[in-house]
Amino acid sequence: MSEFIHRLPEFLGNHLLLTLAFVGVLSALLVTQMQRFLRGGAALTPAGLTQLINRENALVIDISALAEYEKGHVPGSRHLLPSQVDPDNKELAKSRETPIALVCRSGHTAAQVAARLKKAGYAKVFWLDGGIAAWREAQMPLVKGRG
Repeated sequence: MSEFIHRLPEFLGNHLLLTLAFVGVLSALLVTQMQRFLRGGAALTPAGLTQLINRENALVIDISALAEYEKGHVPGSRHLLPSQVDPDNKELAKSRETPIALVCRSGHTAAQVAARLKKAGYAKVFWLDGGIAAWREAQMPLVKGRG
């Protein structure tokens, strides 16, 4: 082990591009993980969302545009626009201790709205990582129309 440590500076000096690439990839990984940690709430896979619905009767809210929602949404989900997902919303206020899972097309908007709810004191907030695209890819069922 001590020989490895003594030869490491020589290796790093001889392989500068490889070293820079490693540092870049490591930095990108750390930044991504920190962003995920600081968002609030937790990302769910399609299987994780299914378990949350079945085991804890989660409230699933699809925050996609209405036209996108009507093209296909998670069974049992309710539609609200991101601007309607207000921490003081009467319907949501009843669910402060109930798990809330947010869904959008890609997962990005849902993560942002989840962070807002988490900051407002909602205990169990989740979002579908990858959104409806991940749901489709996992070959999970979609419901068309308004409900």
